[in-house]
Amino acid sequence: MRTGAPRTAYPTTGHTRESARTLHGIREAALSGDRPELAPRPVIGASWQRMLRIGLDPERDTSSVLLGAEELEHRRRSTALGELLPTLSRGLASVADASMQVMVVTDTEGRVLWREGNRAVLRRAEGICLQEGAAWSEGSTGTNAVGTVLATGQTVQVHSAEHFVRTLQDWTCAAAPVQDPRDGRMLGVIDVSGPDSTFHPAILPLVDSVARLAGAELRDRHLDAVERLRSVAAPILSRVGGRALVVDAHGWPAAVAGMPPSGRLPLPKSFGAGRVWLPALGMCAVEPLPGGWLIRPDGEGPGPHGPAGGAVSRVVLDLSGHRRWSVTVSGASGSWTQDLTPRHAELLYVLSMHPGGRTAAELADDLFGDPTRTVTVRAEMSRVRRGLAEVLAHRPYRFAEGVEVEVKGPAEPSELLPHSTAPAVRRSVPRP
Repeated sequence: MRTGAPRTAYPTTGHTRESARTLHGIREAALSGDRPELAPRPVIGASWQRMLRIGLDPERDTSSVLLGAEELEHRRRSTALGELLPTLSRGLASVADASMQVMVVTDTEGRVLWREGNRAVLRRAEGICLQEGAAWSEGSTGTNAVGTVLATGQTVQVHSAEHFVRTLQDWTCAAAPVQDPRDGRMLGVIDVSGPDSTFHPAILPLVDSVARLAGAELRDRHLDAVERLRSVAAPILSRVGGRALVVDAHGWPAAVAGMPPSGRLPLPKSFGAGRVWLPALGMCAVEPLPGGWLIRPDGEGPGPHGPAGGAVSRVVLDLSGHRRWSVTVSGASGSWTQDLTPRHAELLYVLSMHPGGRTAAELADDLFGDPTRTVTVRAEMSRVRRGLAEVLAHRPYRFAEGVEVEVKGPAEPSELLPHSTAPAVRRSVPRP
């Protein structure tokens, strides 16, 4: 008896009349409830069964309501995939172009965030709604490489009539998940799709290799970030005394004092500054650091609100420079400084002028003169709050209660944020 992996019962590469007839026959029999002469591949058969259970119409089209421009931009800014896009493009975009294919990158909901490739095929792809903002989960478009990767977590090729929806049967696609090595979550999917007649069998292993390369790049970036956090943590731990550790936002340790080294510390979703119970350590005092957290088991964490409050007591927003701005945060265990992007400098300056807080619409009007640009504001505030943690509160956005805020401006008031076009900044600063 032959052992090992089962052989493929029908061709999944190449394009011949015989292979097309075979695949169509298998699909028609399976969808009608008959037993096909050859079984579909297990990954495809399982996907077809999922589609039948949810009642997806195999004769439907693949159109979907596209994401709006601001929502699309928000999703692009909110994922680490944007940092990896150059690597993905270098690995696949030129190959896709030369082989009459398109490269597609989606988020974990199957929404297309970016696409590149052959211009003619890009135009043709619009006919099946394979474009930015479109939905490509299985529940939206049936069995397809992107959706089936999201459902299984595995690299998948879907060939011709293996697609559940008939509209896609002239296409073949290969996709692989991009994993976040920091916490094991799937970040999204990278896919190469094109007309069935132009698809090459080498595309599938190439897509898988590029997805793994992207994950490796993210791992290297993470190691660099942990090293930067370690440089901040060392002087703080020397002042704290007793048991303490510093971890990044994903729980990976950067430094430890008075405790044995350990692996990743699981952090609850609602993790924040103050008194926090952690299963691995018990009750802890938690303070924010740029890119991570200072955790002291059995500590009290004085802070501005007493033992149960946050550890930050003072914020100095330094806007005195012409091209470089920073924020310095001081607390019970010392202080640290973080550089600011021009947009984040504007945001913090505006919030410093409004102690009572600003809504997303008010900030949108302050920054862009357009109160409808709330998605962009929320994305930027999400980014700035990652580094400043409990320094900033929300609903409305504001500096946390009890935190003293000082703004250091340039000697000449007209030189404050000189390149800013934000209406709120322009109104508050006399220009020559």
